[in-house]
Amino acid sequence: MNALILFGLFAVLVIIGIPIAIALAASSITVLFINWGASSFTLLPDILFASTAKFTLLAIPFFILAGVIMEYAGISKRLINFAHVCVGHFKSGIILVTVITAIFFAAISGSGPATVAAIGGILIPALVKGGMRKESASALLASSGGIGIVIPPSIAMIVFAIVAGDQLNVSIGRLFLAGVLPGLLLGIGFIFAAIYSKKKDMLRFSSIDVQEEIAATTLISERKASPKEVFKAFREAIWGLLMPVIILGGIYGGVFTPTEAAVVAVFYGFFVGVFIYKDLKIGSIYKILYESGTQTAVIMLIVSSASLFAYIITTEQIAESMANSLLSVSSNPIIILLILNVILLIAGAFIDAISAFYIFVPILIPIILYFNIDPTVFGIFMTVNLAIGLFTPPVGINLYVACGIGNVKLHSISKAIIPFLISAIVVLLLITYIPAISTFLPNLLGVK
Repeated sequence: MNALILFGLFAVLVIIGIPIAIALAASSITVLFINWGASSFTLLPDILFASTAKFTLLAIPFFILAGVIMEYAGISKRLINFAHVCVGHFKSGIILVTVITAIFFAAISGSGPATVAAIGGILIPALVKGGMRKESASALLASSGGIGIVIPPSIAMIVFAIVAGDQLNVSIGRLFLAGVLPGLLLGIGFIFAAIYSKKKDMLRFSSIDVQEEIAATTLISERKASPKEVFKAFREAIWGLLMPVIILGGIYGGVFTPTEAAVVAVFYGFFVGVFIYKDLKIGSIYKILYESGTQTAVIMLIVSSASLFAYIITTEQIAESMANSLLSVSSNPIIILLILNVILLIAGAFIDAISAFYIFVPILIPIILYFNIDPTVFGIFMTVNLAIGLFTPPVGINLYVACGIGNVKLHSISKAIIPFLISAIVVLLLITYIPAISTFLPNLLGVK
């Protein structure tokens, strides 16, 4: 009965347009009140405080702040320029530039929507000039932005480690390293999907149509850059490229924890923006703090509401009963993993990754333990599923960011996103059934 009320009320609230955080909190408080009466409200402060007063969670606001600082510091345009001089002369060079830049920026921001917002304004017009429709160009940006939560550092992986950590002893450092190859595979899949989309678009759009839609951009070039130009672009981008190296190198070298690494990233970004690039002005500090503060507030509201939801799932033994129901369907791990893929893909299309981790991890932990699945592999499995959700209609947040930048309608981009969804699902199936893709780098480098 509790499960029906909890999930049923949550589903109804989401369907009628209530924000996810409010829907999670309202459905949780309703169940608490039914079970405990008015005295249940005395539990709320303790549960909410316990869910947010964790040292590891401090990494989230600092990584968000570091990403915003690097965006204001002009790192995105330098990364785009560096990728352009390296591969821009190829036939589908602008597509390669887009995906490579998304991977670069993902390694700085740790956020899908932030990646789309940082590079979309420059690259969507360039993609259109290169022969793609605005819908296809926006779809490429939306899907490439999903790599932001797979390539380390990843805010989503930090949340997974926190939610699953007590029972599964998940290492954030190992998760970060395990996300590298899956992130690169997604990028390769998006390149092929974009080339396919471009071929279709070239048949439907004449060069005159394209010229009318967008002004000329310097990112379209058939000339191979000289070694001098490549070196110059590299020299300008090197400070941004070093940021993930410093973050991950410090974590794996035992110099600092992931939370401390986030703080280092903030100071490094500020130093580069003010003293190296000199694009970061003192007047921008208020905007940076405001933007990162609002993003952090939204995430922490979701974290606290989702923690309350997860508390009820666990204490009312809803997680155990739902896990047993899944296991009763089949004892074959291949079938169960396929079912979980379907569930998580559907869930990711309607709720954000952080909420999904808090809702589903407690339910799925018994299944992980039953089949003796490597927690790192399962963390990547869930993260990739939810990364796909970022660009899956109708609620994928990357789609809305890309629609705003590309000035396209949701129904149009929803059609254009199909090849990218197919390529992402192929990669997801590879990650699901070939766990070595996730564990290869952590095992190679001996990261526990």
